[in-house]
Amino acid sequence: MADDYLVRIGKLIRDARQHRGWTQTQLAEALGTSQSAVNRIERGNQNISLEMIARIGEALDSEIVSLGYAGPMHLRVVGGRRLSGAIDVKTSKNACVALLCASLLNKGRTVLRRVARIEEVYRLLEVLNSIGVRTRWINGGTDLEIVPPATLDMDAIDADAARRTRSIIMFLGPLLHRLDRFRLPYAGGCDLGTRTIEPHMIALRRFGLDITATEGLYHAVVEQSAGPERPIVLTERGDTVTENALLAAARHDGVTVIRNASSNYMVQDLCFFLEALGVRIDGVGTTTLTVHGVASIDMDVDYSPSEDPVEAMSLIAAAVVTESQLTVRRVPIEFLEIELAVLEEMGLDHDRTAEYTADNGRTRLVDLTVRPSKLEAPIDKIHPMPFPGLNIDNVPFFAAIAAVAQGKTLIHDWVYDNRAIYLTDLNRLGGRLQLLDPHRVLVEGPTRWRAAEMMCPPALRPAVVVLLAMMAAEGTSVLRNVYVINRGYEDLAERLNSVGAQIEIFRDI
Repeated sequence: MADDYLVRIGKLIRDARQHRGWTQTQLAEALGTSQSAVNRIERGNQNISLEMIARIGEALDSEIVSLGYAGPMHLRVVGGRRLSGAIDVKTSKNACVALLCASLLNKGRTVLRRVARIEEVYRLLEVLNSIGVRTRWINGGTDLEIVPPATLDMDAIDADAARRTRSIIMFLGPLLHRLDRFRLPYAGGCDLGTRTIEPHMIALRRFGLDITATEGLYHAVVEQSAGPERPIVLTERGDTVTENALLAAARHDGVTVIRNASSNYMVQDLCFFLEALGVRIDGVGTTTLTVHGVASIDMDVDYSPSEDPVEAMSLIAAAVVTESQLTVRRVPIEFLEIELAVLEEMGLDHDRTAEYTADNGRTRLVDLTVRPSKLEAPIDKIHPMPFPGLNIDNVPFFAAIAAVAQGKTLIHDWVYDNRAIYLTDLNRLGGRLQLLDPHRVLVEGPTRWRAAEMMCPPALRPAVVVLLAMMAAEGTSVLRNVYVINRGYEDLAERLNSVGAQIEIFRDI
């Protein structure tokens, strides 16, 4: 039992080191020990104390290897500070996780440039590594190399990591081409209420996939000779549903038509990546996609996912809520046009540069400068719609923005079962938000923010909204257990500090 324990600890440490992009020698230098000692630890051949585990967790900044000893990560925020300067938007979290899943289609080497270093990506890498996929960070830890094995070992799948990410559901599309039978843990992720996989199955059954769900696992059986004989009509214009259908269609040797498809940013990035793999897709950016699949994909591919419009909206909201002048660079403008139109209606003072092209050669970017503005509540309610409407994930940021505007704003977050409820956490920071029902919140502004200590909401975007309000509140606030923020944002506290925020990361030790 003791030996098994050491092996499991060693595997966690090795994975965390690789996710950070470090060699054994670099970790040894950080710990003041030898490379051979790190090698023995990772192979489970050396006794290791709780103190050493805590030191490794500190060096790798990993919740995994802290094993509860160092405790969860918290943020201490000194608010009331103005932001200034410029900040770049990172690559899209949602595109990166889709591309990680899509790499399973390819027998060759996949390199993804400037991959978001976030917990959601790390969880998927843990799953990929556990089934035999070799991954490593290259070029100083900026880019990610992915090399699949000839045969996937699905019996060895890291179930704990899989259950911590909803993105695992996008393994279904690629795996149905590689295996006749497999098991996949239930999808997890944010606490946003009950969500079903039935919309996925409506598309994937057409490719011969049948699933039985028991005891926390999806049991999948595939009829390899099956294929869609008529267009697939999605009952939900969802992003991951569309992506799963695309992943299944990419290696179906024939033409697949997908109707009522999402045309959102991560879907477009996935289409561009599949095109780089030799899959022709007509209608990218529309709600009808025609996929000319190929039976086998075996090629080396190098792809750069585009920037994240939701992160861009987060940074714009940070400037608005803190009444700051801030330049947000590399904003994917085509996926924020509705949001900016609403903000202009509210009175936002801003300007933007001419458009230029992202590294994927397709997505249009601008640099956008936001200035302190006197905002008025919008006449119409704020509500999301599928692209090109206001992005579902950007709705929570309007709660904080509406809180600094004059008047009352109705926010209707109709997609998720209970995300709107978490927005009322702003009341603990001085906000005046009235929950009308599980989907509608009435926000009254302007707000005199006040500091507070509170637990982080369990949903990603509301958690960031609370952090932005703390940045605006005079005094010192504490946001506890921010793992959910790390799921979707890379080094957010440090990057906000670079433009004038004062946010300290700490743990209870």
